[in-house]
Amino acid sequence: MTSLRSASAALPPIRAALTRSKKESIRRELDSCQMLAGIWCHGLTVRQLQSIRASLPSSSKLLVAKNSLVEKAIEGTKWEALKPCAKGMNAWLFVHSDEIPPAIKPYRDFQKEWKLALNDFTGAVYEGRLYGPDDFQALETMPTRMESYRFLLGCLQSPAVSLLGLLQTKTQEEGGAEVAATDAEKN
Repeated sequence: MTSLRSASAALPPIRAALTRSKKESIRRELDSCQMLAGIWCHGLTVRQLQSIRASLPSSSKLLVAKNSLVEKAIEGTKWEALKPCAKGMNAWLFVHSDEIPPAIKPYRDFQKEWKLALNDFTGAVYEGRLYGPDDFQALETMPTRMESYRFLLGCLQSPAVSLLGLLQTKTQEEGGAEVAATDAEKN
C-alpha cells in the first residue's frame, strides 16, 4: 500500500500530462480551423452546452477549456490576437469551414430562446482579424460560399446574356434586310 505522501507526489506529472494532452488537442483543432470564437458561458449548465453542441453544424466544434490552456495553444499562431478575450468563463467555438454564419446562428438562436443577452461572444479571429463582441454582425451577415457563387455567376452571366441578345437582334435585322432586298428584286 502506498502512503498519501507518495501518491500526492505522483499527481503533478499526471496533471502536466493531462494539461499537455489538452493543449495538443486544442492545437489539432486549430490546425484546420477557419474561425475561432470565444463565448462567455458563465452560468450555463452542462445540458445547455450539450444542446448548443448538438445544434452546431458538423464543421464546428464547441470546447470548454481553461483560458490558460487556450492562451498557450494559440501562442505564436495566427489566433494569438484572441488572447485578450480569454478572460472569465469561456467556451471556444472552432469552425472548420468557411461557412461562418451557419456556425454562429445556432448559438444566437440559443441565446434568444434562453434570453441570455449577457452570455455573448467575447471575440473571434477570422482571416487573421480580431472581431470584438460588437463586430459580430459583420460575421453573421457575410454571404455563405453558395451565395457568393450565385453572385459571381450572375455577374458573369449578365454580360453574356446581353451580348447574346445583341447578336440575335443584329441577326434578325440582317435577316429582315435580306428579305426586303429579295422582295425588291422580285418586283
